Amino acid sequence: MGFFASSRYAVVGASADREKYGNKVLRWYVERGLAVTPVNPRADAIEGLACAASLAALGLDAAGMRATSVSVVTPPHASAAVLREAARLGIRHVWFQPGSEPPDFAQLAAELSVHVLGNGACILVEGAGLLARSKL
Repeated sequence: MGFFASSRYAVVGASADREKYGNKVLRWYVERGLAVTPVNPRADAIEGLACAASLAALGLDAAGMRATSVSVVTPPHASAAVLREAARLGIRHVWFQPGSEPPDFAQLAAELSVHVLGNGACILVEGAGLLARSKL
């Protein structure tokens, strides 16, 4: 199962500021009709969607967590904790948007058995093609 085989998505680092990538990434999901939850501990809602304060606050059971893929738009110093939380909750697909990758993220992901995208891959550029291929 790949990133876009999931039935739901979360954007960690979602922002209410439409100029920030945390908002642009969230809107990418919304514009495609994908079930997405913004994750931001300092906001109640973004783009009309209720926010979760953390991945754990998504309130999903184990199967729901396994069916969730996560886009990360946080500073690198916070992103390793996001990856660890995702792994602890059973989330297996994480996409670090450009500039959010923590040091040695690929090694950490392998240790945690989480599939990651990163190294500059951006959902705003590559997402549509990957999503289309996942539907084949």
